[in-house]
Amino acid sequence: MKFDFTDQVAIVTGGTRGIGRAISTAFLSAGGRVIATYLENETAAAAFQSSLGEQSDRLSLFPVNVVDYQKVEAFYREIDKQGLVPDVLVNNAGIRKDGVLAMMPPGDWSKVIATHLDGTYNMTKFAIKAMIRKRYGRIVTITSPVGKYGFAGQANYAAAKAGQVGLTRALSKEVASRGITVNCVSPGFIGTDLIADLPEKQRQYYIDQVPLKRFGKPEEVASCVLFLASRESGYINGTTLEVTGGL
Repeated sequence: MKFDFTDQVAIVTGGTRGIGRAISTAFLSAGGRVIATYLENETAAAAFQSSLGEQSDRLSLFPVNVVDYQKVEAFYREIDKQGLVPDVLVNNAGIRKDGVLAMMPPGDWSKVIATHLDGTYNMTKFAIKAMIRKRYGRIVTITSPVGKYGFAGQANYAAAKAGQVGLTRALSKEVASRGITVNCVSPGFIGTDLIADLPEKQRQYYIDQVPLKRFGKPEEVASCVLFLASRESGYINGTTLEVTGGL
């Protein structure tokens, strides 16, 4: 099925690299207007926009720290001034700071929790206010099977990702009557920079756990996000779609 996002506005946090870049590209290819946020890597953001050709006219880039409530609020005020009311929000911004819990610095715990949970709260709160006005919206949060299974050395990441699922389930019940659906996509091991720093032995170990015996592609995640963000998915709410190769 080919989805049509013509005349729709999609916000994608962390939307210029890795899975976020693939999601932004997929929305653009489906005719949508994309607002992609990034944190610091202006070079990657500019390179992404320049790679899009004519589609770049429908991409707006904003440097936004999703953890900072006031900056997120200012971001939404700015896009509202530009007449851009989001139909879709994809909470994709994420970080990893792995380490066994007994040796984990407090900052590594706090940064991971804040990015995924505070960031999702901040971005989603203001998106809902905008979506309620039009009585329509799609919110998709990128979580992880780590939140379900837990992996040694990733207690902070697992806690944050499990929290996103809980937030999604609760929120889906709060906003359903306003025509807004809230779901998660849970990618497994996807070939992006987020796992590029893994030692080769660990990479091979993870591949061996996947029945399909490979890492996934960012585009495979993006296609699932587009489905949950589409009008056609209107009766799917409060669920998590796993893209894990069968983990």
